[in-house]
Amino acid sequence: MPDDEGNPPRRWAGGDARSRGSSPSGVGGARRRRRSRWLRWTAVGGAALVLGAGGAGWVAYQKLDGNITSDTDGAAELERYEKERPTALVRGARNILLIGSDSRAGKANGRYGRDNGTQRSDTTILLHLAADHRRATAVSVPRDLMVMVPACRRRDGTRTGPVYAMFNHAFERGGSACTVRTVERLTRIRVDHYMIIDFRGFKQLVDALGGVRVCLRQSVHDPDAQLDLRAGVQTLDGEQALGYVRARKALGDGSDTDRMDRQQRFLGALVAKVNSNGVLLNPGRLYPVLDAATSSLTTDPGLASLRNLYELVRGVRGIPTGRTQFLTLPRRPDPGNPNRDQLDNNSAKKLFAQLRMDAPVKVVRPPRSRAHGGEGGPVPSPTPTFRGSTAGRDTCR
Repeated sequence: MPDDEGNPPRRWAGGDARSRGSSPSGVGGARRRRRSRWLRWTAVGGAALVLGAGGAGWVAYQKLDGNITSDTDGAAELERYEKERPTALVRGARNILLIGSDSRAGKANGRYGRDNGTQRSDTTILLHLAADHRRATAVSVPRDLMVMVPACRRRDGTRTGPVYAMFNHAFERGGSACTVRTVERLTRIRVDHYMIIDFRGFKQLVDALGGVRVCLRQSVHDPDAQLDLRAGVQTLDGEQALGYVRARKALGDGSDTDRMDRQQRFLGALVAKVNSNGVLLNPGRLYPVLDAATSSLTTDPGLASLRNLYELVRGVRGIPTGRTQFLTLPRRPDPGNPNRDQLDNNSAKKLFAQLRMDAPVKVVRPPRSRAHGGEGGPVPSPTPTFRGSTAGRDTCR
């Protein structure tokens, strides 16, 4: 029968309400109302969780994005000299200049020496990423290499004239822009992006990774580098890693060449650690790594966002460690000062030409004892061969 308002009686799967022995106002109705409320609150709770997770993700993204410092002054200086800069020849290939600053500014860096207002590039690496995303070549530029440093703008706004000086003088005179222009004049390779990281950022990154495994061929006791390590396999924390890559007196032959080889071996181990599933596929471990990597990072404006950094990393994360190569710029002793280097023009020209054209190079393990590096390998090869190593090479061997 219709109800008081003339509506037909409600029917259920098993008949109308009366045939089920209950009415909308009875036990069945109460059960349905409870079920309806439960569904509503479940939906509200689920929406709150989704929004909360999204909000937390957005907050994390904003924090990481805000960590990165954009070097607008350096970009403006490079724009001033755009007409004299090299042109990129291969679409999709990228050249990134990695600059390790030895600045003592700030409490964290001041423990390594007095801050006298100057800054030098303690380590500089030209990283070439192939257009096919299958190769990466990292070329260390010796800080003692004698080069022509162009006229540059100082931090106080004054300008310097060109000078023949050690390579790390470029960063001291004119910061990132002067260093980029010096590298481009030396190699005729277009530098697409650059990154600057200081002592504190390096230590934080290693600690966020849970340390990096290396193999020491001999025990090390170096109070100046704050190192006291046994021979063999060691997992270095941030402080130990910084001492390891910077030490001269207690490791190797004391030369800058040996130090660069050690830095390359360490970077290879670091790349292998970052590429491990325990880091990349674990959000709990990945976020601290990203936070450490961005918090002390200064880049050109084209890289100064988490999105742009991600796009760069995404294109190279699949490169096998065996195809991530490290080598040092070919050079020989400078005739004017045996403690300085000059470019080995024949070998260097071959290397620069390969990188400009995004063509492969091959590295072979250097002999244990040598003063300087250059071209050469034990087996003739149609691909230019240089002394170096790969990220997949075991440093214990």
